[in-house]
Amino acid sequence: MRFATRMQTAQRSFIREILKVTADPQIISLAGGLPSPEHFPCAAFVEATRAELGDAGPACLQYSTTEGHPELRAFIAKRYERWGLNFSPDEILITTGSQQGLDLLAKVFLDPGDAVVVERPGYLGAIQTFSLFGVRFTPVELEDDGVDTAALEQVLRAERPKLYYTVPNFQNPSGVTFSQDKRVAVAEIMYSPSGEDTVLIEDNPYGELRFLGQDLPPIRKFMRKPSALLGSFSKIVAPGLRIGWIAADKEVIEQCVTVKQAADLHTSTFAQRVLARFLRDNDLDAHIEKIRKTYGERRQAMVEAIREHFPSQAKATEPEGGMFLWITLPEGCSSLALFDAAIQEKVAFVPGVPFYTDGSGERTLRLNFSNATPERITEGIKRLGRAIGRMLES
Repeated sequence: MRFATRMQTAQRSFIREILKVTADPQIISLAGGLPSPEHFPCAAFVEATRAELGDAGPACLQYSTTEGHPELRAFIAKRYERWGLNFSPDEILITTGSQQGLDLLAKVFLDPGDAVVVERPGYLGAIQTFSLFGVRFTPVELEDDGVDTAALEQVLRAERPKLYYTVPNFQNPSGVTFSQDKRVAVAEIMYSPSGEDTVLIEDNPYGELRFLGQDLPPIRKFMRKPSALLGSFSKIVAPGLRIGWIAADKEVIEQCVTVKQAADLHTSTFAQRVLARFLRDNDLDAHIEKIRKTYGERRQAMVEAIREHFPSQAKATEPEGGMFLWITLPEGCSSLALFDAAIQEKVAFVPGVPFYTDGSGERTLRLNFSNATPERITEGIKRLGRAIGRMLES
């Protein structure tokens, strides 16, 4: 068969392939990016479904507008007001997960050969999406408090990229969060002559999952030019709904609507209306607070176990929120080799190489703490520490 040229470089999700290995119930998986199912509001959704079907009836099951359910768009726009961001519902497009938002923005902005700035390491889902459009990646290093702004400005000046994609809160995979100073600096760089041709895409699936420190506003708060924000209900309500959004200026939204119509017409009417009813009848902030408490406890268990069971030469990030923690192994260690040894110990993680666009990252790995109890996290880190120790001895 004559497949499209783009399929020659397309790759299956490395993480999804790893999750097949973790189907063995004896394996402690610290590999996935799964929210904790114990916080899925099942009972509340039963009531929301019953109420919405009772009130709206067939409208729940009918085709709808591409832009999305008006009540849901208004809810999202209102939620941005806490940061002083004044989006109208017309500047919100409901998407089938924030992953579709990435795909739509890529279709709107990217031509083959365009440069795209990503973080190093960067979100694998974005790397996969942009790769399909034949782009040139120009990675910029992450520091402890966010992107290396000097390097970012240099890349923008030299490459004139179409897009700069960033995850400023509890980044996947590193867990790094941009400081407010870095946010302001990025906004200024994007407005400068170096960044005038580049559109900022700010992805924020984890921002509401802060359990330490102070909440920080989006980079958009400090911007003096248009940008696009991506959001999702997957981490704060339930991923199976597949509901995310793009918040952007109307010109961008109108273009995204056009390409979404060619993709799926609209996101599930039923899912949108039931979610809107859930949000109307329940306190979302109280629900999020429960998630924060659980994830904070699990993050702390992982941090303490790493301090106890990993060799001192291994370095770990200690995120203030989100779902992930990033490990840099000692010199001479390969996370790909470690993965095989860890599976023998019945524990799994994600090697770091797929999060780099240049094939580096062989000493890095990602750990997830949201979907395992503190007890399983502690045991899993103990097993992983044993495998690292054996690698260092060999």
